[in-house]
Amino acid sequence: GLLSGKYRRGKAPGEGGRHLNDWHEPPLSDEERLYDTIEELVAIADGRGASAAEVALAWLLGRQGVASVILGARTEDQLRRNLGAADLVLAAAERERLDRVSLPRLIYPHWHQQRTIPDRLGPAAASLIEGHPAE
Repeated sequence: GLLSGKYRRGKAPGEGGRHLNDWHEPPLSDEERLYDTIEELVAIADGRGASAAEVALAWLLGRQGVASVILGARTEDQLRRNLGAADLVLAAAERERLDRVSLPRLIYPHWHQQRTIPDRLGPAAASLIEGHPAE
């Protein structure tokens, strides 16, 4: 439900949501980044006439290395809307917006390697810092 658009920054969750029950999973180290991502999903969805959940699922389906996604639907209507993601193809600019806003911060030792030895990293380590702006 976090990427469905129903949980928004500064707004109380709707009735029946797990956030009402002191629910803290997944653990979030950067809640503001989560809400920035949700806002971007909603903006793209509004522009496409789709739901935020459809955009999130289409974004995941279009990622390299993702073979499938698991739908989380409580109602038949939610299932129908989520299945619509299979026909939704995001533009490269939309994908870039979502990739940029959702990029997690580097953890140690990767942020340290990025700052001190980016030119000496092997392909595997370099791929972990790829796309992250230098801090």
